[in-house]
Amino acid sequence: MTVRIVRVASLLALTAFLLGAASSSLAGVATPTGLHGFLLRADEPATTTFHSTPSFAWNPVPGAATYQFQIATSSTFRDNGILYDDRTLTSPVAAPTITLPWITGSPHSLYARVRAITSSDTSPWSATYGFDVVPPAPPAPLPSYPGVLRWTPIPGAEGYEVWLIDAGKQEFVKTNVLDEREFYTFHQTQSWIGTVRWRVRATRWDSVKQRLNGIPVSQTGAWSPVYSSTNPPVTSGPIKLVGTVSDVFSNGSASSPAHELMPAFMWSGNQSLAGTPEELFRVEVFTDSQCLNRVYTGSVVGSPAWAPRLTGTLALPASAADVATARSSYLGDGTETNDYSFDGDKMDPAPAETLPQAQPTTSLPGDVPAFPGTAPNGTPDPLASGGSQSIQVSGNLGPPVSLWDVDWPQSGYYWTVIPVVPVGAVGGSTTVAPPGVPKGSSVIPVADSTGFRVGDTITIGSGATADSGTISAIGAGSITISSPTVNVHPINDTVQRAGGSIDYVDAELPQDACAAGRVQRLGIDSEPSLTSAQTPFATGLSSSGRLTSALHTSKFYGRPLIAWTPAFGADLYEVQYSKKEYPFTPEVDPRSQVKGYMTFQTSDVLPLSGAGTWWYRVRGIDFNLPTGVQQMSWSDPEEIVVSKPVFKVSTGSGSGSKKFKIIGTK
Repeated sequence: MTVRIVRVASLLALTAFLLGAASSSLAGVATPTGLHGFLLRADEPATTTFHSTPSFAWNPVPGAATYQFQIATSSTFRDNGILYDDRTLTSPVAAPTITLPWITGSPHSLYARVRAITSSDTSPWSATYGFDVVPPAPPAPLPSYPGVLRWTPIPGAEGYEVWLIDAGKQEFVKTNVLDEREFYTFHQTQSWIGTVRWRVRATRWDSVKQRLNGIPVSQTGAWSPVYSSTNPPVTSGPIKLVGTVSDVFSNGSASSPAHELMPAFMWSGNQSLAGTPEELFRVEVFTDSQCLNRVYTGSVVGSPAWAPRLTGTLALPASAADVATARSSYLGDGTETNDYSFDGDKMDPAPAETLPQAQPTTSLPGDVPAFPGTAPNGTPDPLASGGSQSIQVSGNLGPPVSLWDVDWPQSGYYWTVIPVVPVGAVGGSTTVAPPGVPKGSSVIPVADSTGFRVGDTITIGSGATADSGTISAIGAGSITISSPTVNVHPINDTVQRAGGSIDYVDAELPQDACAAGRVQRLGIDSEPSLTSAQTPFATGLSSSGRLTSALHTSKFYGRPLIAWTPAFGADLYEVQYSKKEYPFTPEVDPRSQVKGYMTFQTSDVLPLSGAGTWWYRVRGIDFNLPTGVQQMSWSDPEEIVVSKPVFKVSTGSGSGSKKFKIIGTK
């Protein structure tokens, strides 16, 4: 992330701020000083420009029981300008749970302030801290492959909107790649695929709409400039897998990296195992090397690449006339319904882009529960920590197009590409061949069996003498139906597929393609990062009374603020903390009253109770995983120590006002 750095001369190393350094007020309670914003740790280089809602820290005040912290659009904090107000803080840190608007000013348009509250008095407000929240720079194009648009991922982006200028379409994705299916499907000449013009912008959540003054928030960043990508001519020959690409490239080898974002799947060539050239293809993903246990099905495309979209499949032609129209136009978005495997089964699972929207996880999901019937005496599983904390999510989140995490490279997925035949696009209509069809026959001699498939319903003849039946076998010059004819059908009587609709049928079995070597592995790993050079992103009050970070101490007093880097693909985060590393046993969070806490932000003030060694962990929630299993990988547990203070607050009298000083404890 690139930000504009503005150094403030009065902001020194935070570990140097002692409690006694705070200024005093005439009222007797010191005014908080050193208020500033940060993203991961309070001793970052100073800045007043952020791309997302920052966290905040300030010098602790002697005798403070709590702090009140506010954010406003007015430097005078008029009531109708206040966005956020928290009066419950017990440590000199704050992690606001709101999405701030893109907003800039001269010099600033957002302001924060804090004051300390003792058992009997309240300090004056601190000096205001002015800052701005600006969208990150638009995504920039990355080197790519034929049939794929690729750009730099934006940390914290919920997804991306891609504008296909010449096709007149805008597509939404969760990842940083988009296939060029519109340009290739049913037309693969250079005039269609040679140059693709596009723009892209990042999108973000506004999931916690709790800004006190109700100011609206844009959920999109700026559009990029118009980018132009070029493609070489389509290659012929046997289909060969190229690899998968997101922010990284993988050729499936154990040394290849795992993907944090769903990748584009890429290949070259167009011939099936039988050597037949095809123009349509489908990606299929399995958990085994024999390609038997299909867990994920891609959509039918004409491009040499496929990547999942949130806006659905192409509106594939349903008739031969529709195919003719598609050859001279860009297909819009729609759905696929007539998808079949080579052996005649309906595709299962159905193409991911056609699945209904998954139900978002809006309450704590808990850990893995005991399998039904395996808990002793029917008792609840003590690790199942799901509970009552809930959030509200609205809008169209798109289908579940993400894949589950794996332990790469020990485990992973196996994928292949299967050519697809549009059965019924050509053929599907013929005539009875000599010697004709006698009454009671199940074998129909035909002039041409092209376009028919086992399982199709056909009609023989017309009018009152018509017969119908389901195809059970197709031979050389003949079609066998499941029930005998009732009528006689002479030569040249019509034989027609019922309805004349097109089925999109795999041209071969995946197990045969994989056995022939057309298979690659890939890994998915979405673990969020908690540390930098083995140091937690943690800020709080040290046991000696200083505002500090984990870069300088391993011990904190009170409630520390933790932060983490965004996990690609995460829409929400779950935080848990435990008194032991293993087995990790989550504590009940006082805010949610269950074992854990959910937040849309990438920071949280841990409400740890009592001194000692604690362990915390974070995982993302991906709303585009299937319903009920949207949890991503837990981070490794991170240690944080809460110690008893080695200072105490002493009060004295002087000039009629209360004064404070720090003295060591024995």
